[in-house]
Amino acid sequence: MADTGNRLRKLLESPNFDPQSYVKQLSQQSDGDRDLQEHRQKIQTLADETAQNLKKNVYKNYRQFIETAKEISYLESEMYQLSHILTEQKSIMESITQSLLSTDKDEAAKEMLVAFPKETEEVKQRTLTTLLEKVEGCKNIMETPGRYLVYNGDLLEYDADNMSQIQKVHAFLMNDCLLIATWLANRRGAVKYKYNALYDLESFAVVNVKDNPPMKDMFKILMFPDSRIFKAENSKIKKEWLEILEETKKNKVAKDKHIKEEEVPTSPVRQEVSTNPFDDDEPLDSEELVDLSPEWIQELPEDLDVCIAQRDFEGAVDLLDKLNEYLKEQPVSPRVKELRGKVDERVRQLTEVLVFELSPDRSLRGGPKATRRAVSQLIRLGQSTKACELFLKNRAAAVQTAIRQLRIEGATLLYIQKLCNIFFTSLLETAREFETDFAGNTGCYSAFVVWSRSVTKMFVDAFSKQVFDSKESLSTAAECVKFASEHCMQLSEIGLDLTFILQSLLVKDIRAALQSQKDIIIEATRHRNSEEMWRRMNLMTPEALAKLKDEMRSCGISSFDQYTGEDCWVNLSYTIVAFTKQMMAFLEEGLKLYFPELHMVFLESLREIILVAVQHVDYSLRCEQETEKKSFILQNASFLHETVLPVVEKRFEEGVGKPAKQLQDLRKSSRSVRVNPESTMSVV
Repeated sequence: MADTGNRLRKLLESPNFDPQSYVKQLSQQSDGDRDLQEHRQKIQTLADETAQNLKKNVYKNYRQFIETAKEISYLESEMYQLSHILTEQKSIMESITQSLLSTDKDEAAKEMLVAFPKETEEVKQRTLTTLLEKVEGCKNIMETPGRYLVYNGDLLEYDADNMSQIQKVHAFLMNDCLLIATWLANRRGAVKYKYNALYDLESFAVVNVKDNPPMKDMFKILMFPDSRIFKAENSKIKKEWLEILEETKKNKVAKDKHIKEEEVPTSPVRQEVSTNPFDDDEPLDSEELVDLSPEWIQELPEDLDVCIAQRDFEGAVDLLDKLNEYLKEQPVSPRVKELRGKVDERVRQLTEVLVFELSPDRSLRGGPKATRRAVSQLIRLGQSTKACELFLKNRAAAVQTAIRQLRIEGATLLYIQKLCNIFFTSLLETAREFETDFAGNTGCYSAFVVWSRSVTKMFVDAFSKQVFDSKESLSTAAECVKFASEHCMQLSEIGLDLTFILQSLLVKDIRAALQSQKDIIIEATRHRNSEEMWRRMNLMTPEALAKLKDEMRSCGISSFDQYTGEDCWVNLSYTIVAFTKQMMAFLEEGLKLYFPELHMVFLESLREIILVAVQHVDYSLRCEQETEKKSFILQNASFLHETVLPVVEKRFEEGVGKPAKQLQDLRKSSRSVRVNPESTMSVV
């Protein structure tokens, strides 16, 4: 039998196995149904063995699967961090390369300008003069000294409203203005264009128009309140126009600024320095007052680049503090400005790296302490507001992620316990870390309070969705709210009280839950009242009677023994006993949910529930004619008015802290309506 099973297994495992041929051959060789049934049994046995072996292998390697998955997860996180570090280093190296190239280009341009200044300017002016001879109506353009041609080319102008072609133009970009000339249909000699408009470089802005076929290779010139749209021949020419226009505008601004700075020494204020006859010393140049020759200052920009690349944020900020201390009381000079410009660029790069370290996109592992390094360095850089904002955003993302990852359990109370532990523990850790990081920045504490409210709302959303939206019982909701309130009170040890915020966010759902439970109790009481026969309860067994006594004692009714009789009888109706238990349970659950905003809702719910039972008893007393049954009803009324309602009033006052006048008035009014003294004496 074992050999047959092995042969069958080898046959089924062979790579050339064909099921159809196998079945066909088997049906031809079999003598009848019995052979087929036996063969089917063999295949089924083989399948069961295979499944059992597979299951054993899975169980055997289950722990390895889990450990491998964890290792893969950790490896993924480390690879992500490594990729981020490499990307940062690449960007830093590119920025260093670009700065070195731009420095080389600037030096080469200066050398060329020094070597051939007059020839370059003369050639440009000569070229501009030659081109402008082809434009009709622009003779006065060359009267401005120092004006020369930068770039020119053909463009197509389009209507800004319907994007239809208007005309073909030729644009002349000069070092201080932009000339637009239209093509002449009937040429006269060398003249090809006609003057259309002249714009100063400071009077317009250049905007790139995104390609959206058929609108391609376009850019817009904005002159408030008008605008003009031009189309280049291809994307390369469009790019050249945009780059050269932007560069020319920058050069003009820099040139104007340089001219203004050169005019400052000629002002009369400078002459006041030498009016003192006792001042024999010549004023020293500010260049000579600041010594920037120390080696660490010369290498400071490169050292900052190295610190940023190596993620040595503390070292970078230490270098910046050292420089600021050195230049603290030094006069401002062009060399200092140049150094400041280089350093400010590194500060910007360092700030961007620190901001990314605190972004919610980064790994949220490690808790609040993992952000301390970046936060402290941002604060040292004088950006405590940004550090506070990013720190709180990071922690909000961590709290939200933790809440989302919490698995919803079948038991609501178990889920709420885990939710409260996660949320309030995170909030407590965040508050302590915030107090440590921003101890010297009291202005940031208001932001933390606002953040606490926002994350508490996030917690309440998850809490309400599980407790109130799922229509849990009022007792479960009361336990959950009580558990959350106890956790909230623990925050007072760090001076943070979110109880009011928690209550204000939960008040709507709790009010709805109380009213819903009130409606359920009233409906159940009315249903029992409709079937009321006014008969004594027979609990059948002493155990059941003892259990009922314990329940009544737990409700606060200690005198219940006087209403019990012999042989497991209770001298009360089932309706009154059931109402008492349901009423006291609602009272206890409501007190767990109670806070001042719910006072009137809770009190009015109690009043309405009691009123249903009181009215039923009073109505039965008035309508019942049989003397014995009327005496029994009177005994139930006495239990309700003299025993239950005083216990309700006392327990309410203990839980709330002030008496319930509405309940007292209800008991007094119902007692007077119940029966008059003469009727009571006659019944007895």
